[in-house]
Amino acid sequence: MTRPIYFIIALTVMALVTYLIRLIPLLFVRRRITNRFIRSFLFYVPYTVLSAIAFPAIFLSTGNLISGVVATLVCLLLAYRGRGLIPCMLASIITVLIIEGIILII
Repeated sequence: MTRPIYFIIALTVMALVTYLIRLIPLLFVRRRITNRFIRSFLFYVPYTVLSAIAFPAIFLSTGNLISGVVATLVCLLLAYRGRGLIPCMLASIITVLIIEGIILII
C-alpha cells in the first residue's frame, strides 16, 4: 500500500472513531443525567484526560528527566502559592535552563 493511500485510510479511520465516540452518547442518552456519581465523574474527565496527555510531555520534553521533574515541582509550588500561568511558565523555563546548564557543566 502506498504512503498517500495509507495516510488517507488512517486519517479516515481516526476521524470515524473520534466522531463515533461523541455520537454514541448523543444518540443513546436522551434524558438528563441525574446520578450524582456519574455527573461528578463526567465533570472531572476533561481534567484527567488533559493531565494524562500533558504530564508525560512535560517530563519528557526536556533533554533530561530531572530538569522536567524539577521544573514541574517549581511550577506546582508557585501555582499553589497563587501565582498565575505566566509566572509559573517563566519560572519553569528558567528552572529547566539552569538545571540543563548544571548538567552540561558536570
